[in-house]
Formats: sequence, C-alpha cells, structure tokens
Amino acid sequence: MKRNTSHASASDELRISRRKPKTGTLGKALEVLDVIALSEKPPRFTDLLGLIDQPRGTLHRQISNLVAEGLVSVNADHSYVPGLRLLKLAARSWSGNSFRQLAEPHIARLHDETGETVHLGLMNGLEVIYLDKIESKQTVRMHSQVGNASPLYCTGVGKAMLALLPEEDCAARAAEFDYVRHTETTLYTPELLLGEMAEIRSSGISYDREEHEPGIRCIAAGLGSLESGIIAGVSVTGPAFRISQDEMTAWKSLVLETARAIESDMEARLGPRSQE
Repeated sequence: MKRNTSHASASDELRISRRKPKTGTLGKALEVLDVIALSEKPPRFTDLLGLIDQPRGTLHRQISNLVAEGLVSVNADHSYVPGLRLLKLAARSWSGNSFRQLAEPHIARLHDETGETVHLGLMNGLEVIYLDKIESKQTVRMHSQVGNASPLYCTGVGKAMLALLPEEDCAARAAEFDYVRHTETTLYTPELLLGEMAEIRSSGISYDREEHEPGIRCIAAGLGSLESGIIAGVSVTGPAFRISQDEMTAWKSLVLETARAIESDMEARLGPRSQE
C-alpha cells in the first residue's frame, strides 16, 4: 500500500481513477482507453508511454485498433480523445440504466427541497461512479460529472457506501487505497478513514468536509447491500461559503429519507420477481 500525503495533481487523480493494468489483449486495450478517457487534457503518444506500462509497439497497436473501431479519435495535434462510438455506447448505457431511472424522481425531490447539487453514486471497487447529477441553480464548478469516478475514501457518498460493507471488507479496502491528500482535511490513512466508520454506521450519514475539493462540502447516505448486488449513495453538495455544517446537519432527515425511498423502490422493482 502506498501513502502519498502531498496534495493531488491532475496526474495523481488519473492514476487513482483508472483501472489497474490487465493481462491479455482486451485488458491492455481497455487500460489505454481508460487513460485517454480520464485524462484532464487529450494525451499524445509520448504522454501515454509515460502513463501505461506497455512496450511502444504494443501501445501503438492498441491505439491503432481503438481508432479503427471508433472508440478513440485523433485530433489535429495528434492527441487522443474518446471516439464517437464510445460516447454513443456511454449514452445508451446511461439512458437505459434501470437503477438510475428508479432513483431519478427521488433525487429530483431532494434537489427541490435543498436547492443544492444532488448526486447519485454507485460503488465500483475502490471508487464511486457518478451515475446521475442534478446541478444547483447557483452553480459552482465541481469535479464531479456523470460517468466520472472519485476515490471512496475522500468523498461523502464514498464513505457512506464503505460503511455499508462488513467490517472486514471495509478494512481490507481501506488498506488498498493509494491515499492522496487532496486538501488539509482529507483522511489520508486507513486508521483515519476507519475511525469515521462507526459514527457513519450509527447515524447513517457521512460528511465530506472539504476532503476532496477545497471549498466543497456534502452530506450523504448509503443504500443497498452486497446481497442486493447494488451499493450506492445519494448526496447533497455545495460550496462551503453557502453551506454551513449546521445546515448540512439539518438536511440529515431529507437525505436519509431519500436513500430509504430508493431502497424501497429497489426491493419492489429490481428484486426477484415472485413466481406465479
């Protein structure tokens, strides 16, 4: 396990978010695709050589195949971006996701009641994938976007989901993070992270106290279980200058009610159908 207590750079974020290298042709191609899709700015071939542990010839072949299949496009300056085929597939996946559709009216109601940005996140290994987002009318730019991934250890919704895991599983994942200290308040060791879990399990609520982005706070609740096959979470997020800790605490019942309402619909609509 690596522990990096320096503040995060864009390349740090990329290295945390992308998948670990896989074996086999498909795994190597997906690794390249991940890096291109998650890069802050379109990478060139030399950039990819520094980020991906593949021989030059293999990497060139993987990129050529991805371009030929329409999954990657080449800019005029010879940098790479996600191809239109990939965007089409992502859009189809998003629009057809039954869990997102089920949760949509509930997070819309939470947005109406708080007036701030609401997220729906899904656990994926050591990350939270943002499945839906309703922006505040008083927009403040945030890192999160639908489809983006963030580490579980430094986000409110991520910590809320970790608290749903059995203690042994939670501790095992806490030991796997490549901790980056994004801000002065980031929990940057397994001990600090696990120290919050008992409180989150007891209250059902997790807070991001400017731990992932300076000036951004959130309150979150987890939902689902390993048994259901879905571990997810909802959060209300906003700028620290507008949202005090007291105001976030006042939203506790709204956030919990939203999470429980989504869980109830999950059981009714996504659970096993009764046999007639």
